[in-house]
Amino acid sequence: MAAASNLALIDEFCDNLWLEQGLAKNSLDAYRRDMRLFARWLEVKRPERETLYTVEPHDLAAYFAERHAETKPSSANRRLSVLKRFYQLALLNKQVAVDPCLHMASAKQPVRFVHTLSEAQVEALLAAPDVNTPLGLRERTMLELMYASGLRVSELVSLKIVELSLNDGVLRVTGKGSKTRLVPFGQEARRWIDRYVSEARGVILDGQVDDALFVTARGGPMTRQMF
Repeated sequence: MAAASNLALIDEFCDNLWLEQGLAKNSLDAYRRDMRLFARWLEVKRPERETLYTVEPHDLAAYFAERHAETKPSSANRRLSVLKRFYQLALLNKQVAVDPCLHMASAKQPVRFVHTLSEAQVEALLAAPDVNTPLGLRERTMLELMYASGLRVSELVSLKIVELSLNDGVLRVTGKGSKTRLVPFGQEARRWIDRYVSEARGVILDGQVDDALFVTARGGPMTRQMF
């Protein structure tokens, strides 16, 4: 278990991230976990270091050489980014004179290639929902629209019906950074949207009122997880 003094420093660091930058709880938990992992290693391997603020660059090099030799580069880089953030904040607050992570280099990661579906796989996916049911018609429409427009799932499920112009074949989409853009879609997607809105949406809502384009039986929009 890391010493109480280091645990207090870690908690102070996480509190700052929450207050100043609004990090989500899951992210804060991950940051706290990675910092505590390093603090425990430090106590065992470098007991002469009084706190996390007295760490030297060679301590960090030894930590990554010992603990992350068999770790995926992505995991090692994530933990390094957490430590960099911790010491950058400490430097800003004049709690350390020098950032010990300054010359630490990230591990090289293999190039990731985008995996795409074949034409047959796309056709099989589009044909999977049972369009003779309201929910199946909703699912087919969502797939057709995403395929036609290139929307992210989060953008697709957050669409409101007022953001749809069937006559013009255009969506008004709010994406990352709350930026709004107009996204066109083709005749095939338009045909499915028209059918979904006229035949299935009202049945799914069953008298409820909602401004989401793609709705659920309990009311409210679809979620990424449901999609």
